[in-house]
Amino acid sequence: MTNMKVAVDAVVFAYINKELNILLIERAFEPFKGKLSLAGGFINENETADQAVIRKLKEETNVKLNYLEQLFTFTDVDRDPRERIISIAYYALINPTNHNLEANIHAKDVNWYPVSKLEYLPIAFDHYKIINYGITRLKNKVIYEPIGFELLPKYFSMSDLYDLYCAILGNNLDRRNFIKKITSFGLLKKTKFKTKGHIGRRAQLFEFDQKKYEKLKLNGFKFDI
Repeated sequence: MTNMKVAVDAVVFAYINKELNILLIERAFEPFKGKLSLAGGFINENETADQAVIRKLKEETNVKLNYLEQLFTFTDVDRDPRERIISIAYYALINPTNHNLEANIHAKDVNWYPVSKLEYLPIAFDHYKIINYGITRLKNKVIYEPIGFELLPKYFSMSDLYDLYCAILGNNLDRRNFIKKITSFGLLKKTKFKTKGHIGRRAQLFEFDQKKYEKLKLNGFKFDI
């Protein structure tokens, strides 16, 4: 037990081309050189797990997080071929247009991969298990907390929002009922902007009212899709 180490791993989600994507690095060194894995690494003696995962993501991928939450601790004895390593896993949500990916440190390459293609990818360690845990958490939480807006640009159309929820939940929501319910919360502010480049009628763009949501939550408001 004296040789046991503690690491962090991050399941970072993005919404790209109407699909939910995961951030993965191509490992530059053994074990599993050339295979894909989550960004992460060991916790230093002078930092918390939260600080470590933020540092490792910046070092390996150049990604800076807005929304980060601890997911689960994975303790299987044989999860790493080197030695006994416990992983504190996190999941994060970002808008990829705000980040320029850059592979550094232990990463040969870094890229986004559609969730729908994960089963065909050479994923190292137990990271496929960790990713699936993160997907389940996201699907459950997006229903009762408006965290999905973290994946969208600041201004978005109603179609953007609907397509996002369909991508996360993996099913075709009733569009009419979804829009009726989401607008009934009063959390979407109309902006002066509309979609560009469309032939015909341009769609209205909205902005999520985070301040109003926080005030409503203090008074017992429940976000429920």
